[in-house]
Amino acid sequence: MRIIAGEARGRKLKPVPEEGTRPTSDRVKESIFNILQFHLEGRRVLDLFAGSGQLGVEALSRGARECVFVEQSGAAADVIRENARFFAGRFEVRVAEVLRWLESAAGTFDIVLLDPPYQSQLAKKTLQILFRRDMVSPGGFILCECARETEPPEAHTGYALQKTYPYGSKQLLLYARQTEGTQ
Repeated sequence: MRIIAGEARGRKLKPVPEEGTRPTSDRVKESIFNILQFHLEGRRVLDLFAGSGQLGVEALSRGARECVFVEQSGAAADVIRENARFFAGRFEVRVAEVLRWLESAAGTFDIVLLDPPYQSQLAKKTLQILFRRDMVSPGGFILCECARETEPPEAHTGYALQKTYPYGSKQLLLYARQTEGTQ
């Protein structure tokens, strides 16, 4: 694993030592950031089910203003801190169960990246909370990586599923938060 582009391009990332993690491949990660490339500069990013933090770290390298990483595993949180150390002062790591954290979190984010365990229904539950709590800034995006057979959850009022991107056994779902006047 490495940072693909931006100010920290080429830096190697430490993997999470725990079994059961499924790092995003460089091919899919590059696709994610091709989709978001014009929307990262100066933005506030939320990386849910962060694992090693590779998605949030890539966003920081490509110009995101800050990133909040949420990861349940303390060992993975330590890896995130190490992988993001180059961006000191621009990130925070929350060690928490994602759904509980979302229910009590304050503020909004411009971009939300989520890559939950595929067979867990967590993608749907997480998206529902994000929609219900309006945690995405107007004009912002949610990019969800999930199993290809996952039926894309219906967007709530104010949000739209813009596109699905299939990649082998997985897919990326891109939701956009509508701006005033486009709802």
